Amino acid sequence: QVQLVESGGGWVQAGGSLRLSCAASGRTFSSNAMGWFRQAPGKEREFVAVISRSTGSTYYADSVKGRFTISRDNAKNTAYLQMNSLNPEDTAAYYCAASRYYPVVLTTSFDQWGQGTQVTVSS
Repeated sequence: QVQLVESGGGWVQAGGSLRLSCAASGRTFSSNAMGWFRQAPGKEREFVAVISRSTGSTYYADSVKGRFTISRDNAKNTAYLQMNSLNPEDTAAYYCAASRYYPVVLTTSFDQWGQGTQVTVSS
């Protein structure tokens, strides 16, 4: 298994930026595709972005395309989500997750999850 710990969440005004980090330990980090999901109160968890194991190939939800960037540093066992031009609709708990498959967007395709980090965007 791989253990995942997110950090970097917080409060930001609309138009601002945040960078989330996901530190991994356990199962070889580079053998997993890494994804980011988010869940707002009363809503289902939704896909945000995913990055492949080693080629750096990425895929984004339409709602964040052009504003968010997913990346990874396999030497540091860490995945990142750079979020720019944030708006109140981006307010949610953000989760990183690991999958043996790529590209995948369904929560059921990811078998390891972090505990989440809260992002709040005020207008």
